[in-house]
Amino acid sequence: MGGPIFLLVVYLFLTVLVFGIVTATTEMSSYIPVPGSSMSYYGKRFFSPSLGFALGWMYWYIFAITVPAEITISNVIIRYWSPDVHPAVWLTLLMVVIVGLNCFPVSVYGETEFWFASLKVFGIIGLLFMAVVIILGGAPSHDRLGFRYWKDPGPVNEYLVSGDAGRFFAFLGTLVFSVFAFAFAPELLVVTGGEMESPRRNLPTAGKRYFYRLVIFYCLGALAVGLIVPSNAKDLFGGGSDSSASPWAIASRLAGIKVLDSIINGVILASAWSAGNSYLYLASRALYSMALAGDAPKIFTKCTESGIPYNALAMSASLSLLSYLNLSSTGQTVFNWFVNLINTGAYQSWFAVCIIYLRFRKATFAQDITDLPYRSIFQPVMAYFSGGMFFLLMIFNGFKVFVKGYWNTSSFLTSYIGILIFLVFYLGHKFSRGKHDPWVIHPLDVDMHTGLEEIIASELPPKPREKWHQKWRAVF
Repeated sequence: MGGPIFLLVVYLFLTVLVFGIVTATTEMSSYIPVPGSSMSYYGKRFFSPSLGFALGWMYWYIFAITVPAEITISNVIIRYWSPDVHPAVWLTLLMVVIVGLNCFPVSVYGETEFWFASLKVFGIIGLLFMAVVIILGGAPSHDRLGFRYWKDPGPVNEYLVSGDAGRFFAFLGTLVFSVFAFAFAPELLVVTGGEMESPRRNLPTAGKRYFYRLVIFYCLGALAVGLIVPSNAKDLFGGGSDSSASPWAIASRLAGIKVLDSIINGVILASAWSAGNSYLYLASRALYSMALAGDAPKIFTKCTESGIPYNALAMSASLSLLSYLNLSSTGQTVFNWFVNLINTGAYQSWFAVCIIYLRFRKATFAQDITDLPYRSIFQPVMAYFSGGMFFLLMIFNGFKVFVKGYWNTSSFLTSYIGILIFLVFYLGHKFSRGKHDPWVIHPLDVDMHTGLEEIIASELPPKPREKWHQKWRAVF
């Protein structure tokens, strides 16, 4: 869409914005790391019960619809090998496997995800190494690419219209679409924070390391893709109605590396399936947690003997049926609908993180709290900057439909209906159960102490300085 330079610039820019979210979540969750907590918990505790309620339901339905999004992209990738098989076959098979695995005890889920996470880590490292080899001419084609594709077809593209306006739309389109790759990853630090050992000490370390993961895996990956694949390759996802190959697979084929394109697509397929599996787990547990807190019907608290919340799982899995939309539209179109919905949720979540953090920070000063385990030097500037930018991106998420000749009702609805859904949850709670609550909790009334003594008491003494193999394990 945007060309190699816009892709790289967008990933660098989003890395900065997302790091602002990471530092904000780390500062809050390392102060009071509660097991099973999420940003909805901190929203309820630091800002208002209505905001926490709306965030909880938003996280549930976004996690739930991410499952059919991953099934959709998996189906598109499978068509690379078997384009003649009816899509319903693969959609059903993928759905059954994902839901089936979530029916097993959590130990089975955890073991499976460990191996798939390892596959993804080694996969991206291998792809970056492959890119270096191709760029330097070490592939079977012996074609030294260098920065050739930055010259032809060019460093930036035009999108929707020609000229400077077309280049601006290309940049904006790349920006709003690329958010999908980063969506909801920072919030998962909050979820894991309450479960790790000595979180008040270890969570700040995890937050700092997150920046390096963004730079290595996201930014270097974006740079590599822009160097090894021309932006006008017709097989790129988005390059045509039947496009089904990743840029890495296309690069290996252009370089003359036999069979590797299928291996790469296989790794990406496994990653997409693994992501769908993880998001169904997160959705079911989010609904279960809300039911325990009284924010969802009690029927969702029922569990099997092995601890699986079967009603919450069934409700979350039911949204996977949306993947059958692929039967009436192309996979690319359906995937774009899901991206619009998920991106809107990400913008709302990150904007909420920023305003919750600013309230938390104001409460620490109002109550003279100085013993925070972590205080970022980039805050509160990054909270204002990231929050403002993500609010603007939420407004421009569906900008394409407002360009003359590109109106599309389904794209408009999927780009903006998430805002309406959030407001329904927020205002519905505010004018019912929360009618006696303040719109925003006063800084002096924010609960900064409940549970804190128990958390501090459970902290273990610092371990000896890490050795080289322990540092490598942390990087991994």
